[in-house]
Amino acid sequence: MKRAAVVLAALCAGCAGMMAPPAGPGVVKITALGSHDGEFCARDRAMVLEDPDGTRILYDAGFTVRGANDPRLGKIDAVLLSHVHGDHLGPAHQPAANAGACGNPDFSVNDTPNSNTVNIVVAKKAKFLVGSDMNTFFAGKVKSAGGDPAQVQLVRFGGTAKVGGVKVATVPAVHTNAVDPAFLDKPLADLLRANNLLAEVGPPVGYVVGFTNGLVVYLSGDTGITAEQDVVVRRHYKANLAVINIGDVFTTGPTEAAYVIDDLVKPNSVIASHANEVATQGGKLIPGTKTDTFVKAVKVPAYVPLSGKTMAFDGSGKCVSGC
Repeated sequence: MKRAAVVLAALCAGCAGMMAPPAGPGVVKITALGSHDGEFCARDRAMVLEDPDGTRILYDAGFTVRGANDPRLGKIDAVLLSHVHGDHLGPAHQPAANAGACGNPDFSVNDTPNSNTVNIVVAKKAKFLVGSDMNTFFAGKVKSAGGDPAQVQLVRFGGTAKVGGVKVATVPAVHTNAVDPAFLDKPLADLLRANNLLAEVGPPVGYVVGFTNGLVVYLSGDTGITAEQDVVVRRHYKANLAVINIGDVFTTGPTEAAYVIDDLVKPNSVIASHANEVATQGGKLIPGTKTDTFVKAVKVPAYVPLSGKTMAFDGSGKCVSGC
């Protein structure tokens, strides 16, 4: 009996890191909100992830969500922001669908000194989940935009927040996280510009999101290769779907990202993100692009996030429709 108890304890310990129960009913719907319908374009970052219980989470709104009134948003229960760089926070947004070119979208609607992200948080009365030291900065921003500072919720490394039935944790990302002066009040902004400085708000983050059907999604944010992708994301949280940056120069390139997927995170499938290129034409992957290189390099099914198209994943990380 004693030996059986030890074995049972060991099994339970191995399950302790899971973000969600074993695969259950329902699917998680993931919809990319890019700049051009049906394409994967240069500045595309944003995604909405919807749990089977109806909880809807917006990830890295950036430039391509067309403000808080974008009809693609619908109900938003929580907003996640990996870091404060403009292509994720959103100093501006498109005036209309497909404005500009896929490689150079028209982002002529200015959102500074506020941001596209904060405007969405306030309009949707959503929770705003952030890591590191971003919470105090954004509490002030949300208040100045007419929202409640309590909407901003800190989720530091090792902690977990819950929205509906969805669990959200932050994980380390290897990148930078400085606020551009465009988002700051004028006196401080002028001082920083005069000295060619930015305002740091702590380390950037990625997220691990556990859904009620058992799906566990790793949202990399912007990152290079880091050991935490093995130790934390795979071993502890057991992510079975990944959304990873592949754009190179500022983050992992396509071959580095493939190494992260195949050797560190080891999910059952992956969605490419942050490619910084025109990756598709007519919804078809363009040969020789970074996205094409990544898709061919990984050993698991890889999917391209076409704007407006919804992919559905079961609890094991398998795409069951829309891919």
